[in-house]
Amino acid sequence: MVVAVISLILSILAPCVVQVRLRVRQLLGAARQRESVQGVTLYAADNDDEYPESIATVGLGANWNWQEPMMLTGYRRINRRYRSMSAYLAGYIEAADVMYCPGGPREYPYLQDAWDAGDAWDNPETPQGEDPVSGTYCFYWDYTGYLVERDKPFQGPRTIAGARGESTLMVTDYFGYGHHRSPYAFGSCERFSGADVTPGTVLSSAYWSRPQTFEYQRESVQIGLNAGYTDGHVETYTSADVETMKVIRDRRTGEPYPEGLGPGDFYLPRKAIR
Repeated sequence: MVVAVISLILSILAPCVVQVRLRVRQLLGAARQRESVQGVTLYAADNDDEYPESIATVGLGANWNWQEPMMLTGYRRINRRYRSMSAYLAGYIEAADVMYCPGGPREYPYLQDAWDAGDAWDNPETPQGEDPVSGTYCFYWDYTGYLVERDKPFQGPRTIAGARGESTLMVTDYFGYGHHRSPYAFGSCERFSGADVTPGTVLSSAYWSRPQTFEYQRESVQIGLNAGYTDGHVETYTSADVETMKVIRDRRTGEPYPEGLGPGDFYLPRKAIR
């Protein structure tokens, strides 16, 4: 009898415990995003009010294009002063997990090592040198993308003062569709109903994903997401509050990657788009 009562109580409490854990992770994620925005803002205050260059590019000289906004360390042939985010920000943000979503299935094993190494990062599991690292947050300062529904560029903030047409969006949880590691599926660093793990690689982080079906569309994804803005505040949003951004394949024309190629779609909070 006692065992039956305890089992009944546990069955009642279990969903509540899950919801509490999800809420705690979301609050921790909001705190991390707030701290990351503060670190980037402090950097700008020490550098003529300019935010760091985006490292989400690949190429050299005039021959370069944009990369997915989740990059923490870029490719060796990168068209920027530094190839790693920490080369700009290590003096303002010491712990690498500040730049990493706590809702992800598992943390990238070399996260802190890569952050500490900066431009010199070389993954010990690969034969090549100076490997990239893809995380679970999307970083939008000094970043340019293509807005599908509006057929125009998305421009992230470049300076503290901002400029006409620039968004104030700095960082979001990853939420998107059609990444090359999970084609025809929705993906996020935040767990959502029915999602399985898309495993990480030696160069990239694990995330949650669920295939799209006729019955399961973007509006079906029940998820709570965070976004941090230039003024330091963090807001929550859902799958109903987003618009689609694609990565630009040819920065000279603004042409995005076509469907089925590249890093897929990234969903931005609608209020961040100007």
